[in-house]
Amino acid sequence: MDVLVAGGTGFVGSYLCRELSERGHDVTAASRSPGDADLPRDVATVRLDVTDATAVDEVVPGHDVVVNLVALSPLFKPDGGDRMHDVIHRGGTEHLLGAAENADVERFVQLSALGADSDGDTAYIRAKGEAEELVRASSVPGVIYRPSVVFGDGGEFVGFTKKLKGWFAPGVPLYPLPGGGDTRFQPIWIQDLAPMVADGVENDDHEGETYEFGGPEVLTLREVTEQVYDAEGRSVGIVPLPMGLAKVGLSVMGAVGGPMGADQYRSLQFDNTTRRNDVSAFGAAESDLRRLDDYLQSR
Repeated sequence: MDVLVAGGTGFVGSYLCRELSERGHDVTAASRSPGDADLPRDVATVRLDVTDATAVDEVVPGHDVVVNLVALSPLFKPDGGDRMHDVIHRGGTEHLLGAAENADVERFVQLSALGADSDGDTAYIRAKGEAEELVRASSVPGVIYRPSVVFGDGGEFVGFTKKLKGWFAPGVPLYPLPGGGDTRFQPIWIQDLAPMVADGVENDDHEGETYEFGGPEVLTLREVTEQVYDAEGRSVGIVPLPMGLAKVGLSVMGAVGGPMGADQYRSLQFDNTTRRNDVSAFGAAESDLRRLDDYLQSR
């Protein structure tokens, strides 16, 4: 099949393009800066800004499947403010779907996020939920994936824990985590995730489905942080930072152009875990998946 992967040069995209290429598909990775891509030689690249409907209309025709991985990070305040979630996640999805409908694309694969909800508590979650609604309403058969945080070489989640300390407690041995780091995550390894997304590209049995994916264990932000420092042979003294103070700190940080803001504070108010882990729909068991500590210790 001819597969267009929008966002194909990013963290998830580079692994998915490699997986699809190894399966024998003709793959084109589309992104705003394709020249920096670390991809197999047989993966084509094309420059694409999904907020430009005309450009999308030119790139999509000729492909059997469109995969939408274009996303802003929920961990950081985007340039342009929270409205950019609407522009990128909802608007970009709308443009890709419109072009896919006009080009008679066979399938549309959407990478969403756990908790995606058009009435959600953060701009990121709301925009992801609205994008899902567009996929379900489209005439192109769709598959939606909702992963928890994804880790692996090139990912940002592991490094985020150390950046958080630098923002809240630079130069001191103690690490004040918002809420004591009680927010729960279900980290999934990129090399476990990519093959399951590739299956959705290939197999029409997954059309119309929404899948939630997480790794083999649920970890608090505190536990993740401790594992990251332990893997480096370092210790960290974690102390609770009351959520009220975290709210003030992150809101002020966002107001003065810092990397996080009020939306990121709100995201720490709810867990990032599956209601059900759908990896079994792809022939996997949770016990088959790689644990975060195993990955960290192997680096």
